[in-house]
Amino acid sequence: MTATATPAPPRRAAAPDTAPGALRAFVCHRGRLIGAGTVAALVLGSLLLGGGSWPASLAVDLSGPLDRTSDWIIDNRDGHPLFLYFLGHVSNAVVISVRAVYLVLLALGWAGVTAASGLLAWRVAGVRLALTSVAAFAACGLLGMWVPTLQTLALMLVAVAASVLLGGFLGLAAGLSDRMNRILRPVLDTMQVLPAFAYLLPVVLVFGIGVPAAVLATVVYAAPPMARLTALGLRGADAGVMEAVASLGATGGQRLLTARLPLARKELLLGVNQSIMMALGMAVIASVIGAGGLGDRVYQALAAVDVGAALAAGVPIVLLAVVLDRVTTAAGERVGAAPAHRAGLRWAVALGVTAVVAVAGRLSGRLSWPDGWTADIAPPINAAVDWMTAHLYSGVPLVGGTADWAARFTAWVLDPLRGGLQWLPWWAVLLTVGALALLIGSWRTAATAVLAMAAIGVLGVWDPALDTLSQVLAAVAVTLVLGIALGVAAARSTRLGRVLRPVLDVFQTMPQFVYLIPVVALFGVGRAPAVAAAVVYALPAVVRITAQGVRAVDPSALESSRSLGATGRQQLFQVQLPLARPALLLAVNQGVVLVLAVVVIGGLVGGGALGYDAVFGLAQGDLATGLVAGAAIVCLGLTLDRVTQPTERRDLAGKEA
Repeated sequence: MTATATPAPPRRAAAPDTAPGALRAFVCHRGRLIGAGTVAALVLGSLLLGGGSWPASLAVDLSGPLDRTSDWIIDNRDGHPLFLYFLGHVSNAVVISVRAVYLVLLALGWAGVTAASGLLAWRVAGVRLALTSVAAFAACGLLGMWVPTLQTLALMLVAVAASVLLGGFLGLAAGLSDRMNRILRPVLDTMQVLPAFAYLLPVVLVFGIGVPAAVLATVVYAAPPMARLTALGLRGADAGVMEAVASLGATGGQRLLTARLPLARKELLLGVNQSIMMALGMAVIASVIGAGGLGDRVYQALAAVDVGAALAAGVPIVLLAVVLDRVTTAAGERVGAAPAHRAGLRWAVALGVTAVVAVAGRLSGRLSWPDGWTADIAPPINAAVDWMTAHLYSGVPLVGGTADWAARFTAWVLDPLRGGLQWLPWWAVLLTVGALALLIGSWRTAATAVLAMAAIGVLGVWDPALDTLSQVLAAVAVTLVLGIALGVAAARSTRLGRVLRPVLDVFQTMPQFVYLIPVVALFGVGRAPAVAAAVVYALPAVVRITAQGVRAVDPSALESSRSLGATGRQQLFQVQLPLARPALLLAVNQGVVLVLAVVVIGGLVGGGALGYDAVFGLAQGDLATGLVAGAAIVCLGLTLDRVTQPTERRDLAGKEA
């Protein structure tokens, strides 16, 4: 009885008490342990491995196999069954589709197209957006860009339709199968991070210069957002609704059509929206391989360093992007709402008005935009740029000119940063990458980052990659300082937020090439202009995400701090910014990705490094140089993503501690 009254405590009872304490201690001292381990490894590595760049014995030369592949494609493009009976039909289908859409737009005439855009916007989003849409298309005509606008619109409509179909199919597979989701995730990452210049070359080798290559390159770039958001919507379907549908005896296909897809409508429309924006972002880059339209005008202006002509062609791209963004966003917000009174009748009226306006335009014989209704904005813009170049490029008292700023930024920031990275031993770079990834992620995250960085050395482009990394780090630092400051200010001031919104819209939808022209005019040729263009391109996303994160802070937390006597500065640094930490980390991540994209294009204006290799490979038809540089950029992007984006496991561990 005594033994049963006072039993010895079982050994297993101590495990739940000690395990959380051990986990808590590990999490609390995680940074110190990783830092101490990194220092010890650096000391040990310096003694055993020494210094130096990536060893040549660990690099693999892929030029031979890639050159043979390129030769085989060129030799068999006109006679192999793969090209004759499959890829040839794909090319013909693309050409016929784009031509058919373009002929329909021409048949509608400028009045019919403008009326159709306004009426569609009216039915989806109301009178204000309808007027905006009409004004946007009218502006395209006034700038003398009506025919290029229709060419770009036809190509984009076909490319977006193909992107939505391909992305929807891939997203459907990833949303319904965990295995397919794991398989497709790295594929989609590669499609989205791989620079356009890297995959333009193989597309051109297969399809040649022209519309098919441009459309298919755009599809590769624009399909991943649709796939990701489709998978997200399908996998996030309400479990209760799915159980209810299953309990009624619905088959898998019925559950998909009657429950999953309707529940994912908002994500699907958001995917369409993002595909449109990505496709328009490719309009200029695709012009390099024969897309024509507005992108070709911008590219020609870039070659001639004609800022006025570039803006005259770039503004219509921005207007198209803004209108399509607003229309698809409004359509997504109305998903699930009750249909308006007599909605069918209103759609019929809209179609009837469009038909009447189009017929009237044909009868009047004015299908194209009248030549007398155009305005040439290039001369005054070029005059303004010439004045800025003459008065700001150099010789400004006290502050110096923009050329002086570029030279100092290169000498004081870019050169030391590049020299420091290239001076570090290769194993020290890998160790630092692993330690940084481990600090905010898991062992799997750290291993992925280290392997991606090591793959750059294996590809034989270690030094150019570190040069690109130095430009990315400098541009990201400037972007985050400016972006977070503006985002916080916009979140705390409604008036400033309203003022910044149209400015951010313009900067975010302006083609990347357009940024290169004014920065070259102001800063000259070199790495500094590439960094400046990257900052301008990435800044809007950082500002938007930061502002959204600060605005989303729980008002009750702010009220509690205010009741305790906290000042505005204390509320910002002790409440809002800590609670907005996930949004700020996302801003860092997106800033890195966007900066990397433009720094690569900076190879056109003297940025050098991997960007130059990618551009050189496309210009010279050198598949090995272009693809190796593109693969290295993908690996660099993957490394930076893993280093800047924390994993859920780490967040959960922190909460448990």
